[in-house]
Amino acid sequence: MSFYAVFGNPVAHSRSPQIHALFAEQQGLPIRYERILTTQACFQAAVTQFFAEGGQGANITVPFKTEAFARADTLSPRAQAAGAVNTLCLCPDGKIFGDNTDGIGLVRDIVQLNGFSLNNQRILLLGAGGAARGVLQPLLAEKPISLTIANRTLEKAKQLAHDFDTAYSSFSELSAQTFDVIINATSGSLSGDLLPISDTVLAKSQLSYDMMYAAKPTLFLEHAAEQGCPLCLDGLGMLVSQAAASYSLWRGFEPDVQTVLKELRKELEKDISA
Repeated sequence: MSFYAVFGNPVAHSRSPQIHALFAEQQGLPIRYERILTTQACFQAAVTQFFAEGGQGANITVPFKTEAFARADTLSPRAQAAGAVNTLCLCPDGKIFGDNTDGIGLVRDIVQLNGFSLNNQRILLLGAGGAARGVLQPLLAEKPISLTIANRTLEKAKQLAHDFDTAYSSFSELSAQTFDVIINATSGSLSGDLLPISDTVLAKSQLSYDMMYAAKPTLFLEHAAEQGCPLCLDGLGMLVSQAAASYSLWRGFEPDVQTVLKELRKELEKDISA
């Protein structure tokens, strides 16, 4: 039976085993998929051991995406652009291939699952950390009119914008601008931190997207909806879509994302009513 895993710390909360089991069920070929808890000091050895024991592919979550980047023997262009890897794959020649499917997961959720084109849109990306860097290349590939990076620390936004040849802004300067799409790539929703964005900016947008997800709308999405944003999406579709891209890379099978997404959404709704 094919063997896969997700490496992280923490990792007990990961939905990856369930998601990939549902993909395998669609394909009609059972797989073994485990969570592997490790540390930064032990990560490289743990990955080497995993592949030596028959592992064929792995998902990488926080905080090991840069370590996985260093571990890969070859890299996809989007992994090179992101400077991070969330998917490792054993090649026939024994080498380890590293990819980053986060950005393609985000784009597929917005464009394919929700029918919202990013082409010719003015995009605002909030945050300048690894999550933001990981999605920039696929977002720019959709050919928006503009993409602006905003961050509390302006220097970080400036550096990231320079790396991808795009625009940057401080939060305070956003009120004078108009954006069609606002994507929250910060961890603010985890800490309950409301970002200092003008209500006017949110009100003018057509799509507000939070890369985080929860049983209830995140604080960011809740606030965007209150300002009248017509489409507010959380990151659950991104999670399933990036997993599907990993699965396809490993097994040459394109899973039905919508079916799995509905299953996970039902479980979240049960959490609310429980």
